[in-house]
Amino acid sequence: MQQQWWKKAVIYAIDVEHFCDGNADGIGDFQGLTSKIPYLSELGITAVWLLPFYASTERDNGYDITGYLEVNPKYGTLDDLLHFVQKAGESGIRVILDLVVDHTSDQHPWFRAARYDKSSRYRNYYYWSEHPPVVQPGMGTLFPGEETGVWTFDQVAGAYYHHRFYHFQPSLNIHNPDVCDEIKRIIDYWMSYGIAGFRIDAAGRMTEYPDHQVKVPEDTHQPLRDIFSYTKKLDPQALLVGEADTTPNDVTAFMDGTQLDMCFNFFLNNHIFLSLASHTAEPIQRSYNLLRFKLRNHASVNFLRNLDELDLSQVSDAERQIIFEAFAPNEDMIIYGRGIRRRLASILKGNSDLLKLAYSLLFSLPGTPCIVYGDEIGMGDDLSLSGRNSVRTAMQWSSKRNAGFSRAPKSRVGRPPIENGKFDFHQVNVESQIGKKGSLLEHVRRLAHLRRQLPLLSESEFQSFPTEQASVLAHHFENELFFLVHLHNLNAVAAVVTLDLDLPDQTELYDLLREFSCRVERQKLEIELEGYGCMWLSTQKMNS
Repeated sequence: MQQQWWKKAVIYAIDVEHFCDGNADGIGDFQGLTSKIPYLSELGITAVWLLPFYASTERDNGYDITGYLEVNPKYGTLDDLLHFVQKAGESGIRVILDLVVDHTSDQHPWFRAARYDKSSRYRNYYYWSEHPPVVQPGMGTLFPGEETGVWTFDQVAGAYYHHRFYHFQPSLNIHNPDVCDEIKRIIDYWMSYGIAGFRIDAAGRMTEYPDHQVKVPEDTHQPLRDIFSYTKKLDPQALLVGEADTTPNDVTAFMDGTQLDMCFNFFLNNHIFLSLASHTAEPIQRSYNLLRFKLRNHASVNFLRNLDELDLSQVSDAERQIIFEAFAPNEDMIIYGRGIRRRLASILKGNSDLLKLAYSLLFSLPGTPCIVYGDEIGMGDDLSLSGRNSVRTAMQWSSKRNAGFSRAPKSRVGRPPIENGKFDFHQVNVESQIGKKGSLLEHVRRLAHLRRQLPLLSESEFQSFPTEQASVLAHHFENELFFLVHLHNLNAVAAVVTLDLDLPDQTELYDLLREFSCRVERQKLEIELEGYGCMWLSTQKMNS
């Protein structure tokens, strides 16, 4: 059996529109993205996840698709995309695309045909009802405050259509065999160009079925099984990773080996922030204890932030309030009552030590780490932008005009970089941090390269050491040749840590994050961990 490459991947999420403008029109494009491949390679990235770049009405950051097989012209041509895929591959970087088939735009040709002709085959591509049923608990709109319900009346069709997301994103009836065939054509098309796999958008929603007169299928997960089996026939090494924001109990329904290779670990994500907010290690330990037999660690994509809100649905109301009080004290920082619309650096108040701690946690835990463009330099957000757009600003490459994102006049840049306060692009940018010892960028680069040298981290289960300090998380990995213990102090106050280690007396341990070593004395390690300090203590040295 071939080694599953994604177990050792370091994933980087890119919104092409806001990453780099190659033709000076104020919009990021594939030409600009291709020019940054050396940067991605040096950072230690092995796979990029491209957010939707397809034809779209652009009312929801490209997730309202009007043409699945078309590249939005503002990003360039299909040839530009394929040139990027080729050059990325030459640098050892795979490309993952967003597969958005839970819904389409209401301007998609399928939906337009469905509206105008009740007898059209496209009518059954969507869910329609003349008398919408009462919406069951947990099946309401995902955007409270912006949408009032999940059924919207269409004057042309003379009926209501279903949508869990925005009203301009009607839900696809993916249980319809014809829709399933359409999805297979989409997969076939993009896989033919060397795409390494797909991030399945709203995978957790694709198993839902709206209550109305149509009979509920016996297996609501069958569409995911069909996608999985078809993709694996095209390429057994293709990756399918799901956006399934579910509880540990529910996630097992997706991870049976027939639907997804990995899931984004929202549960762990929420508990990392609970640990950061409460300054205690227990939430992280609890999350792994609950996930241990539910989601195999190597099938987990771990992340701190994505380009939506920080959705805190996987903690209790009381725990969510603790996180809000610590990281989103103002009302304009909270969205949908459940999430924070801030970037990581803003959430952590630009505290360099705390940011480095958070990234050390991300890269040290079992699973595959994923980071979002700009977070590796500590980019901030723009709360004056509506909704989730606050975290989708231009990448800050330098202190030059438009942060080096574009040579276009500032007035032509649709969503300019941050230009005020603590996260002003004149201070926070790649150019000012690259090669600079102690910078956040160099810290993340070091972590990414360590992950690539330590396959043990992807294969092992989470094992923690008991500590007397509630703020200290100590977890380790080992085999017959190698031992590594990670120490993280979640409090700003220094802590002395004592660990019982089954290692020979005078064994030397090297901190892989800096030039430091210590020795085991009588099978004990006693060491002081500074406030928000982190260490990776190993019996072997590693190259930088």
